[in-house]
Amino acid sequence: MSGKLEGRVAVIVGAGQTPGETIGNGRATALTFAREGARVVLVDRDRGRAEETAAEIDGDAVVVATDIASDDGPEQVVAAAIDAFGGIDILHNNVGIGMGDAPPHRLTDDAYDRIMDVNLRALWRTCRAATPALRASDHGAIVSVSSLAAVAAATNLTAYKLSKAGINALTQSLALSNAKYGVRANAIMPGFVDTPMGVDAAAAARHIDRAAYAASRAEQVPLGRQGSAWDIANAALFLASDDAAWITGVVLPVDGGQSARIG
Repeated sequence: MSGKLEGRVAVIVGAGQTPGETIGNGRATALTFAREGARVVLVDRDRGRAEETAAEIDGDAVVVATDIASDDGPEQVVAAAIDAFGGIDILHNNVGIGMGDAPPHRLTDDAYDRIMDVNLRALWRTCRAATPALRASDHGAIVSVSSLAAVAAATNLTAYKLSKAGINALTQSLALSNAKYGVRANAIMPGFVDTPMGVDAAAAARHIDRAAYAASRAEQVPLGRQGSAWDIANAALFLASDDAAWITGVVLPVDGGQSARIG
């Protein structure tokens, strides 16, 4: 590794992962940032899963077990980072749920509220809480994981699509409002990525074979395969590092060409 994040403090929200055959986006990003020299704050609702990520890191890592959708979750995360490492240079938001989503005419108020609360409101509140620390940094950067669903989704993903489209819009607002402080904000729109949440959990929910479901997703990607969490982590590393020092307000598709196909 080249030490692109040497000495920087990176908060990774969603650093654990659901069980599965592959690695998730949050864990892959945490490992990548740490290998590039960052001191990492691993945030997850499930302490055990975050600690599993920490166990794979040969460097400075602290675990914060909290639900960022709770009233004081974002403040807990920021306080823990400052207490452990003195500040925050990078905020990586990797949060997303879709349980209970449905077409507009069948989507319930409760499902809509929960998805929007976790995927968008909690992310915004975490950015808000971290803003003073990011502005105090010489390398402030926000990288949020959106989704290709923001611009192309099946009708049964109403709330998820709205929440991810909201992240794209929020990213632009964050970029403009923080530009004069040197804080950059960008987002990643993953396409079909072979993660435990994207494949294992989805296949189980559909009661179909994992391999068959993975193959059906790969067939829809112009490059002929699903991405891996490392593809997302490498994009996050680029956007968080000085390699992207003049890039802000960008929503970057990382999707094997899927967005090109839909235009």
